Amino acid sequence: MALSRKIAIAVLVIVLLIGGALFWLSRGDTADLSVEDVAGTDPVLQDPAAESFPTVKIAEPVGWAADQSPMPAEGLEVARFAEGLDHPRTLYTLPNGDVLVALTRAPAKDGGSDGIMGTIRGWIEGFLFSKAGSAGESANRIVLLRDADGDGIAETQKVLLEEGLDSPSGMAWLDSTLYVANHNAVLAFPYTLGTDTVTGTPRKLMDLPGGGGHWMRNLELSPDGQSLFVAVGSVSNIGEAGMEAEEGRAMIWEYDLEAGRQRQFAVGLRNPNGMDFSPWTGELWTTVNERDMLGSDLVPDYLTNVPVGAQYGWPWVYYKSNIDRRVEAPMPDYLMEYTRKPEYALGPHVAALGMVFAREGHVMGEDFASGVFVAQHGSWNRKPPSGY
Repeated sequence: MALSRKIAIAVLVIVLLIGGALFWLSRGDTADLSVEDVAGTDPVLQDPAAESFPTVKIAEPVGWAADQSPMPAEGLEVARFAEGLDHPRTLYTLPNGDVLVALTRAPAKDGGSDGIMGTIRGWIEGFLFSKAGSAGESANRIVLLRDADGDGIAETQKVLLEEGLDSPSGMAWLDSTLYVANHNAVLAFPYTLGTDTVTGTPRKLMDLPGGGGHWMRNLELSPDGQSLFVAVGSVSNIGEAGMEAEEGRAMIWEYDLEAGRQRQFAVGLRNPNGMDFSPWTGELWTTVNERDMLGSDLVPDYLTNVPVGAQYGWPWVYYKSNIDRRVEAPMPDYLMEYTRKPEYALGPHVAALGMVFAREGHVMGEDFASGVFVAQHGSWNRKPPSGY
């Protein structure tokens, strides 16, 4: 058989395999429950339906036309604050009202090869990421947005920082220092409020386990300014890469700014994202993205307080008393005796990200004067979609 024919047959087989995989993924599991059923303080947790392949239902981003905008709640308005940004993912408002935005994507994967199946998985993953609008190289920039005249539009849009950035996400500022979390380290940059440049050499505060399936690293300063909290997600869904690969992950770290050392603050959190301190109790709270491939109705993402030393069960347990039988790693002794139940379920696969508590002053009116605001990315693996 001629070499060209062999190549053509091989290409055809690969195309058929990819096409078949995409078709199979597009079928998946359809939810029996509404998002509201699997939300709140007492969510319905039905029996798990373990999947060999995830349900895939990706919402294709279309953007907003010049005359379009999101529909706000009654009494609120939405304005286009800034545009033309290369994949903005996280925001941070400085004390003077300036806004920082991180332009970022997932870090580049290591070279290496996982064979033909790894190549096929990579192509499928690339297709899905492209469909969701998240494929491409990370811009690795932090941009300053300034609305000096208060008209709701940032007339200043300038790159504040790009040197030393590697898939940045978390940001925080205190006492002329801008803290930035790359996917693999937390850095401290000298920065004076009101200026539009960062000068000086950054200090590395701590290394972080880099990359992985959950690569974003959010930051939150304690109200007393003594500690910096760092959220680090797992590398995998349920520890299938081995628990050695999860070392230092699926947890919130606390870094003591004066002593210059870190400790594990809370663990068993598959993918903690937004963090904020309650203005009423002073406790740290976080949003967490729970595990996949147990069907469209499981497991709900959640919002919870995070006491020091808290354990939330990942990967062995979800919602305190539900064992995930798929996990191969041995469960630690007595884990279920000290695993905490999350405070509030947000619904299955909604991908809860940023969060912030309402503060005094009623900035958004009486209807939004208390409670917590949670930004949701929206699902990629639920039929019908959730979190939009």
